[in-house]
Amino acid sequence: MIDLIAVALRDEGIETETIRLADHNIKPGVMSDEGPGDAWPAIRKMVLDADILIFGTPIWMGQTSSIAKRALERMDAFLEEKDEQGRMVSYGKVAAVAVVGNEDGAHHVSAEIYQALNDVGFTIPANAVAYWVGEAMGSTNFVDLEEVPEVVTTTVDMLAKNTAHLARLLKQQQYPSLT
Repeated sequence: MIDLIAVALRDEGIETETIRLADHNIKPGVMSDEGPGDAWPAIRKMVLDADILIFGTPIWMGQTSSIAKRALERMDAFLEEKDEQGRMVSYGKVAAVAVVGNEDGAHHVSAEIYQALNDVGFTIPANAVAYWVGEAMGSTNFVDLEEVPEVVTTTVDMLAKNTAHLARLLKQQQYPSLT
């Protein structure tokens, strides 16, 4: 799903880079740096250097993955981190969500992620989720599909267009100063 969104964003003129959080040692906590061996500071920098964050997760037992929850937990530090205008450091950043799984729960998972990202300053555009869920307790995974369903492709394109549009608007005119 992330790859499909990356292609759609590139079609909108947006450069992309994918970070697979499972490949990194992100320590638990709510600080921007939890000490030696913590991979989060470098990932945090990449997130804040970007204009758009596509936050992807599988559905595990109807829930956001623990790794995705860990990243949201670490973004809690944004609540206290301010820019020179008194805004959270993530203000002006746009976020969208990608969800895949073999069970229901995409709306639940995206709602949790939307709220968490909004709480820490990200802006969520209209129709900013693309998801696919297979048959409950089924064995077909999204990556195993021979063809991506048209409804998924349409949703991915809408997500990319709306996300790119909002990011361009916020780049031109940032939220007002809070100081």
